[in-house]
Amino acid sequence: MALLDWVVRAIYLSISLLGALVVIWGVLEAMIHFLRAKVRTRVSDQIRENEAIRQQLGAHLLLGLEIFIAADIISSVVSPSWDKVGILAAIVAIRTVLSFFLRREVRQTKDS
Repeated sequence: MALLDWVVRAIYLSISLLGALVVIWGVLEAMIHFLRAKVRTRVSDQIRENEAIRQQLGAHLLLGLEIFIAADIISSVVSPSWDKVGILAAIVAIRTVLSFFLRREVRQTKDS
């Protein structure tokens, strides 16, 4: 049982790290694109460029949130007590609501 606990925790940490890397990658990419846009584009093009940057960042955030949800679900496998299940349900609910609104915003900017 201790080995299973260790393996699941290692998987949880690996998946959480992957989610963090996706979010960090998206933020760094957005910052680079934003700075490039400020330096080289005209004022009239900056609004369109900023929307594209926001859309890319939103996609990274959505993917990162989904990865974090998967990690939380995997972590509940080892010790599924009612307290942990309740906390997991709250975390998944909050992240799902965040994902819903991020996804909606990305779609709205895509349709505009």
